[in-house]
Amino acid sequence: MIQPRTVPGTLELLPREQLAFQKMIDTIRAGYERFGFMPIETPVFELSEVLLTKSGGETEKQLYFAQSTGALEQVEAARARGEAAKNPELALRFDLTVPLARYVAQYENQLAFPFRRYQIQRVYRGERNQKGRYREFYQCDIDVVGKDTLPLMYDAEMPAVISEVFRALDFGPFTIRINNRKLLNGLLRGGGIDSPEKRAAALREIDKLEKIGEAKVTEALQGPEVGMSAAAVGRLLEFLKLGRASDAVAQLEKLPETDELFRTGVTELKSVLEAIAALGVPSGTVELDLSIARGLDYYTGTIYETVLNNFPGIGSVCSGGRYDDLAGHYTKSKLPGVGLSIGLTRLFFQLREAQLLKPVDHPTAAYVTLTEPELAADARAIATELRRSGLNVELAAEPQKLPKQLKYADRVGIRFAVIYTHHERERGCVALKDLRANTQRDVQRSELAQAIRSAPTG
Repeated sequence: MIQPRTVPGTLELLPREQLAFQKMIDTIRAGYERFGFMPIETPVFELSEVLLTKSGGETEKQLYFAQSTGALEQVEAARARGEAAKNPELALRFDLTVPLARYVAQYENQLAFPFRRYQIQRVYRGERNQKGRYREFYQCDIDVVGKDTLPLMYDAEMPAVISEVFRALDFGPFTIRINNRKLLNGLLRGGGIDSPEKRAAALREIDKLEKIGEAKVTEALQGPEVGMSAAAVGRLLEFLKLGRASDAVAQLEKLPETDELFRTGVTELKSVLEAIAALGVPSGTVELDLSIARGLDYYTGTIYETVLNNFPGIGSVCSGGRYDDLAGHYTKSKLPGVGLSIGLTRLFFQLREAQLLKPVDHPTAAYVTLTEPELAADARAIATELRRSGLNVELAAEPQKLPKQLKYADRVGIRFAVIYTHHERERGCVALKDLRANTQRDVQRSELAQAIRSAPTG
């Protein structure tokens, strides 16, 4: 006999937990749509040549390749004949941003720009198996993609969206940390790191600062992959601490750095922060943090990370940024964009571990009981009447003892039980039992739906 078990790195929930997970998805979706974003979905697998064009960082090492048995047989047969295999290699998507770039490039002539999309789907990464790290997980993305140019106002709009979403999720205070990669790239370039590859490696190490500490980051930056001097690393680390100051932008403007990219980053950052305030994002929600770098190489400007203030150990729960040339591998058009992603599966796991998930009401409003075979027609009619009034209703399939039915309804989380026995029929009413409050009252059948709807919450 095979032992039933899930694959490590996947999250499988019981129905009551799934309701809480689904409510989070619904809340995020509603928040995205409130700002005018439209939904799309892309296939779970893409051509590997599409995914591998510009993934950046260490993601390529975590890619899952996928091929059907039939396709593999065709490849082997072609090799046996001395021919090149014609079947393209497939891989599971590791994020939703690269598939978005392919999507926008493919449907460029059919889309209206700026293209505002949200996407809530699973992605797959070959993560090392450990608690809280997943190989299959949900991402909830928003992006705005422009044609040729994209105003910085959209960079400011991203924190406004996330501020509304996280307020609706109601997990306590949160902070959206913001930076601009042009500052770091300009600082590195001005410090003599001319190679784009070395600057990208340096940014990946800087991005680990909070996790591994200054000593290990310093060692990596002075290593052969980056090659910074001890003095340059020291200046860099001092610069990263500047973002915590209340007048950080003013201090950035006064710095003697002459690198053009750095000066552009300062100007953009100031403009975005001013627009964020104008969009009504509450004071203190957004914080400048020069130490965030984002590990993926396709980010070119504004970058974000969001943390829950009371639970810093969870880490970033929402991140993203500006990318100016992600679609360049799929089209000659310039399609700059900016976006954010909520890693929902990891966030849900961490909140569940911290016992922060609030109970969610069962979507079924009432359970219609059945105690005698001759009452089946009446029970079915009552259930139908309630459903046609707009309520979600479960109906007992066969007669059973009433205590057993009430126990079942309570266990699955249905609040109300509709009881219709010979006793109720003789009196021309139904009994409505609130399983949560353990109360019961008689209701006229014509008033049953309204009685359920008007019941006090809590």
